[in-house]
Order: sequence, then structure tokens, then C-alpha cells
Amino acid sequence: MAAPPSPARPAARPAAPLPTMADIMAVSRAQGLDVRLRTVGPFFRVTAAARGEGEGDAVELGRAEGAVRPWPGGAVLHLDSMRMTRATLGVADRPLFGLGMFLGAVAVRHGYDAGCARAELLAINDTPLYHDKLVRFYTRMGFKPVHEVDGSSITDLAHMLVWGGRGTRMDADIEELLFKWRKRFRSQV
Repeated sequence: MAAPPSPARPAARPAAPLPTMADIMAVSRAQGLDVRLRTVGPFFRVTAAARGEGEGDAVELGRAEGAVRPWPGGAVLHLDSMRMTRATLGVADRPLFGLGMFLGAVAVRHGYDAGCARAELLAINDTPLYHDKLVRFYTRMGFKPVHEVDGSSITDLAHMLVWGGRGTRMDADIEELLFKWRKRFRSQV
């Protein structure tokens, strides 16, 4: 008798191609963004810039950083930070969380290509209003809360050292994220 499927991996998922890195980059270019992935060993940085008219005219709008960490049971995509610059305020008709979707998609696809099955992040709790927005955003994107890091227990100390603050620890299955986002990033060719 076979073991029941784990909740992280649904038993039946329609066969549909996951978006490739080329698909995500093509959609970002179609939106007027220059998105780049840079890696050094296990560390990565994804940057997004508004494409300018000439060479060197691009203005950085945001970046995401993290690492691919070895872990028992398989590598984990550790999403350390995502920041938008003030330049995003001057971009017409581009929602702030739309840019975050492009940064996150490149980071998640990088993790998938590196053999990661799971992505993890901390929705930082700098202010209650901003924290609630972050948790809602990441939940819509496909992440699930796994632990409230509030400093009230000894296990929180490890989380606070790794993440640099308090907030909501969230995890997601990388293949499920890419499957969920497939229509947004399908090839434009």
C-alpha cells in the first residue's frame, strides 16, 4: 500500500508547463522592466529596473536577495529581503506589489532550477499595518504562515538571528508557486 500524499504535494495536479526563467524574463521585458539575476555561490540578488531610452538610463526599482541553503530533505530557497526604491513612486500604472511579483518569480524559478523544493521567508513586523499587508500579499502569492516570531520563546531566538527581526515565518512549495503563477508568466511568443 502506498503512503498517502503529503499535504505539500497534491496527489493530482493538471499537467501544465511551469513558467521557465526565459518566460518570466520575456514577460518582464514586455512590461518595460529589465530584471536580472546575479549569483555568487549559494547567494543571489534579483534586480528590476525600468528600461530607459539609452544605455545606462535604467533606474533600479527594487531588489530581492537570498540564498539556496542545503537542508535535510533537500535544498531550501531562503528569501532574505525584498526592497523597493523610491523610484517606484514615479512609475505610472505599475502597482508596487506587481514589481514584487516579478522579483519573487525570478527568485523562485532560480530556486527551482537549483533543486529547491521549498521557499521560506519572514514577513517582517516593523509596524502592524505594514506587517498585515505583507502577510496578506505573501498569502495571496501562495505562502503559508508557519510560525509567529515574536521573541517570546527560546526557539524565536534562532529565527530572530537568522531573519534579523520579528514577524511571521512563511513557507511555500516552489513547484506549487510556479504552477499558481503559470498564467501570469506564460510565454508571450
